[in-house]
Amino acid sequence: MNSPVALLFNKLPILLVVRVEPPMAYPRTFGPAVDPITRLGWGLGIISLVVIVIIGVLLLAGVLRERVASSAANPHQLAVHRDAGGMAWIYVGGGISALVLVGCMAWTLLVTAEVTKLPSTPALTVQVTASQWWWSLRYLNAKPSNIFTTANEIHIPVGQPVRFELASADVIHSFWIPQLAGKMDVIPGQTNVMWLQADQPGTYRGQCAAYCGRQHAHMALFIVADTPQDFATWQDRQLTETTAPATEENRRGERIFQTHCAACHTIRGMNPAGILGPDLSHLMTRSTIAAGLLANTPGNLASWISNPESVKAGTRMPAQILSEPDLAAVTSYLNTLH
Repeated sequence: MNSPVALLFNKLPILLVVRVEPPMAYPRTFGPAVDPITRLGWGLGIISLVVIVIIGVLLLAGVLRERVASSAANPHQLAVHRDAGGMAWIYVGGGISALVLVGCMAWTLLVTAEVTKLPSTPALTVQVTASQWWWSLRYLNAKPSNIFTTANEIHIPVGQPVRFELASADVIHSFWIPQLAGKMDVIPGQTNVMWLQADQPGTYRGQCAAYCGRQHAHMALFIVADTPQDFATWQDRQLTETTAPATEENRRGERIFQTHCAACHTIRGMNPAGILGPDLSHLMTRSTIAAGLLANTPGNLASWISNPESVKAGTRMPAQILSEPDLAAVTSYLNTLH
């Protein structure tokens, strides 16, 4: 029988080729709004390492040279004396350092200008409103009937620039999707504007990057970069209204939702239109609930409805006192919102 150590070494070649990358890794980026920043970061890092190596080598050479000179020196000579020609090192070193610093400053200014310049014709504009602790997303359109609202998950078309208008409903937040764009503060009473573009399909995790209260760490968001065709399909689905529940249990769940939840939440096609909490239209097209804290499953949804405080302490969503049959009915109804 193979020992655990032997098994580990047998699998070592496989382990070595697997690259584990955290969900918010920023050394690799995937869009023109952040790629220049990544190149700048790597460049400045390499320059800094080269400077450290040069200084270290010169310092070591100076120390060793001084030891050799001291061993052969006249014992009556002063320990500190002026060496001829030493100023040349200062002139040359200072000049090279100044050129490097000026070059780094110019590179930084050029990158800043490049990434902050908004595209003249963005593919779409999304209004993002940050609240403790979730994100409201309003997709603007020249045709009012094509405007819709969702939450926490931003779908965008691949290869097209998207404009974001950022506002806060309460405290200072910060909008950050490290693999697609730099940080932008979200400030009450002020609308900040930024843009980003994803060059590859995929899901990119974001996070509030400014401490905003007790659940700051659990205020995530996701950007889902779809192909243009998939994005158009998703957008058309978001514009549709909910259909009438097909079963008696789901009809009862809808009535319970209207009684207990509709004062804060909206479902497209339903008369009550609450605005205090996330829009729940097409809820089941989202991968998570509670701003990225829980996977969007029936069990997690039921737990969140019945006792949100136990899941996300400090949340403003009140617990719903429901019997087990009523909780099952409203959960079943919400699971029909595709």
